[in-house]
Amino acid sequence: MGKERKYARIEGPLPGPKTAELLRRREAAVAGGVGNNFPLFVESASGALLTDVDGNVFLDFAGAIGTMNAGHCPPAVVQAVQRQAERFLHTCFHVGMYEPYIELAEKLAALAPGSFAKKAVLLNSGAEAVENAVKIARKYTGKPGIVSFTRGFHGRTLLGMSLTSKVRPYKFQMGPFAPATYKAPYPYPYYRPETMSEEQYARFCLDQFADFLLTEAAPEELAAVIMEPVQGEGGFIVPPKLFVHGVFELCKQHGILFIADEIQTGFGRTGVMFASTHFGIEPDLITVSKSLAAGLPISAVVGRADIMDAPNPGEIGGTYGGSPLGCVAALAVIDQMERENLCERAGQIGLRIREHFDNLQKQYPILGDVRGLGAMCAVEFTDPSSGKPAAAFAAKLVRACYDRGVILLTAGIHGNVIRFLTPLVITDEQLEEGLDIISESLADMYA
Repeated sequence: MGKERKYARIEGPLPGPKTAELLRRREAAVAGGVGNNFPLFVESASGALLTDVDGNVFLDFAGAIGTMNAGHCPPAVVQAVQRQAERFLHTCFHVGMYEPYIELAEKLAALAPGSFAKKAVLLNSGAEAVENAVKIARKYTGKPGIVSFTRGFHGRTLLGMSLTSKVRPYKFQMGPFAPATYKAPYPYPYYRPETMSEEQYARFCLDQFADFLLTEAAPEELAAVIMEPVQGEGGFIVPPKLFVHGVFELCKQHGILFIADEIQTGFGRTGVMFASTHFGIEPDLITVSKSLAAGLPISAVVGRADIMDAPNPGEIGGTYGGSPLGCVAALAVIDQMERENLCERAGQIGLRIREHFDNLQKQYPILGDVRGLGAMCAVEFTDPSSGKPAAAFAAKLVRACYDRGVILLTAGIHGNVIRFLTPLVITDEQLEEGLDIISESLADMYA
C-alpha cells in the first residue's frame, strides 16, 4: 500500500466489510441511474479529510465535485447551522420571510462583479439557478434563444441537459430537448494548431462565434449566451481572455444578455471570488451554487437589478428556495473565505499543483497538458504515440490513487482529464502527501 503516511490511511482491502454491506443495501434500494465514483461510504469528514465507515482515511482532492472550498464541516458554519436549527428550520420565504435571506442577497450583490445595482434570487441547486437565469433573461428581453458552448455543462434538468454538450451519460435517450437552444464552438487551447499563435487562435475562435451568429442563430432572436468562464465537466478548459471578452462585447453589441455560469468556478476556486473577474467582464447574470454553503443545498442567480426585476411576483422562486439553513451557512462561508484569505490560498494551491505536474510531464509523456486557473487545475492524459485521449489510463490512475487513500475525479468529454478540487483549507503537508501518492501511483503504472 506504499510508504507510511501521516494523513491518508488505508486499514485493509477496499471496500471494507461495512462498506460491502452498505453496497449490498444500496444495490437493493437505490435507483441504478444514480452513479458513484467509488465504493465509499463516509462516516465523518473534516477539512480535506474523509473517514469511511471502515476507518479508512482519504485525502479529498475532489471536494464533493467542487462544493467544499471552505472544507468539510467548518466549525463556524456548523455553529451557524446549529443556532439556526434551534430557532426554525423552514418557513418558506414566500410565506414567512427571514433576515438571513436578505443578508445573503445583499452579500452576493456586493461580491459579484459589476459597477451597477444588483439583486439576487435564492434557490436550491445549480441546475435550478441555470433554469431561473434563463427564465429571467427571456422575460427581460422578450426573446427565446439561448446559446451555450460545446463541452459546456449546465445541469441535468430538461433545460440543463438541453444546454449541456456531453451526450453520455447526461443526455442519451433523454430527449427531446428544450427548443431554441444552440451550441457555439468553444476554444480548446491544448488543441491549438501549431501554425497559430495564442492571439491568432483566440481571434479565430472569436470569428467562429461571430459566424455562428450568422449561420446558426440570429442575434435578434437570442435572449442570452451562457458560458462557464472555465469549463468544469468539459475538462477544466481555460479559454483565452480575448475570446471571453470578445463574446461579451458581441453580446452587448447585439442586445444579448451574458450569463456567467460560475457554479463550479465561483467562491474562490480560481483565485478570485468569481472567475469572470479574470476576464475583465461584468456579466448581466451570474449563477452560483457549489461551495456557496459548505455543502448545504442552496444556489442563486445574481445580476443587474433591472434584469432581475423583469419577472412578476410569483414567477420565480420555490418552496425550499433559499432555505434558512443554507442562508446562514453561506454567510458563514463568505465570512470564513474573507477571514482566512481563501482566494489567495487558491492561487498558492494551484501554483503548487501545476508545478508538480509540470515536473512529472518531463518524465511521463502521457501527461499531455497541465492547465488551470487558481486551484481549478487539471491534467489531460494523451497517448504519446497516437495522440488520442488516454481515458483508460486516467481511470486506472484514479482507482490506484483511491487504493492509496486519495480521492480524485475525471472530467472531459473523453474522460481523459483528472481535475483537482481540493478544499482550499487543505494544509501544505496534506497537499504534498496527496501529490506524492499520485506520483507513486503514476510511477507504478508506468513500470
